[in-house]
Amino acid sequence: MESESFPCDLVSWNEAYLLAKELSRSIKHSGYRPDLVIAIGRGGYVPARVVCDFLLQNLLTSMKVEHWGIAAHKKDQAEVRFPLAVDVRDLKVLILDDVTDTGDTLQISANYVESLDPTEIRTGVLQHKTASQFQPDYYAEEITEWKWIIYPWAAHEDLVGFAERVISKGPLSLIEIQVQLENRFQLAVDEADLKDALEDLELMGSVQKEGEIYKTA
Repeated sequence: MESESFPCDLVSWNEAYLLAKELSRSIKHSGYRPDLVIAIGRGGYVPARVVCDFLLQNLLTSMKVEHWGIAAHKKDQAEVRFPLAVDVRDLKVLILDDVTDTGDTLQISANYVESLDPTEIRTGVLQHKTASQFQPDYYAEEITEWKWIIYPWAAHEDLVGFAERVISKGPLSLIEIQVQLENRFQLAVDEADLKDALEDLELMGSVQKEGEIYKTA
């Protein structure tokens, strides 16, 4: 059963860039020179591109692994949704994602790539949660107290999900939704951003607005 409330941390674009830069530095200093970088979609797309920039690496591909939905909704099991479309035999590869949470995504990814006979596999993330069961080879920051991390490339999607969570508990006004997001998830949300999220929820048919009140459709 998913928790009714937990802390969230919204990472800015600049913070994410600096984390990717630090991750790149760790990889460089280790002496590892991958032949190919693999981004785990979708969270690893942006970090992997920035890391490739710092590593001066132009061989970047991706695979899609699904474990988490929006707003910290966890699926039963991580699985490879879209496999690699390139041959990695006899290559040194670097698998990159944004964060280790349970560690299942990186573990599934590493096991899958290992089955394709590369020479060596190493893994890296921007932020590593110590509660994770998987230890990446590289990370820019260690997170010792669990929190849900919202990256800028998924901020709107997560806000949509968290807004739907609070509205599911009962009809609320815009201000009341803001208060609930702050109280339950430590999310200080801009009014304009919240309106955009609520508009999408209406378009999706998930909520409906009656006067100034939003409720589950």
